[in-house]
Amino acid sequence: MKTNKTLFVLALALALPLLQACVPVVAGGIAAGALSADDRRTLGAQTEDKAIYAKAEGRIGEKFGKRDAHVNVTSFNRKVLLTGEVPDVLAKAEIEKIVGGIENVASIVNELHVAGASSLTARTNDSILTGKVKGNFVDDKDILANAFKVVTEAGVVYLMGLVTREEGDRAATVAARTSGVKQVVKVFEYVAAAPRKPEDNTKK
Repeated sequence: MKTNKTLFVLALALALPLLQACVPVVAGGIAAGALSADDRRTLGAQTEDKAIYAKAEGRIGEKFGKRDAHVNVTSFNRKVLLTGEVPDVLAKAEIEKIVGGIENVASIVNELHVAGASSLTARTNDSILTGKVKGNFVDDKDILANAFKVVTEAGVVYLMGLVTREEGDRAATVAARTSGVKQVVKVFEYVAAAPRKPEDNTKK
């Protein structure tokens, strides 16, 4: 059963590049209008995250275009993670300034690298790696998989979520053990106690 779950998540990851071409707005990996029942964010925060994503993508695109910079925007509970490649340090700072001016953005984690834009092959490999990490989360009975947002860039896995330190450490350990992961970066917002128990991951 665990193997089937993992294969399903991997298949979903492989399909992401195609799905993104068909779905106009994706916020933190969740298509507009699709909200997870196990998401620990409030409905208001989820809605604001989608708006932050859309505005950031639009404004960055207007300023730089796809040829000048490859920027991934992920907003989770109003914390924005920026990953990808930019031509120089000035562009990196400018993009952070653009995102910082968007309403409801609480904080920014700027992980943009000064480098040439990654290839389609590299981005596909990152999508596959994200799927593998998510699959391992699903297979681990001590992790509430839907409480975590996984972002992968150049083999580096970024983990976001509203979690306890124990949950965060557990997820980071599982992610680090995933084949192909070069590094794990925690971008968590820590809470004192988990709103949901890990056992809920298997209940319907």
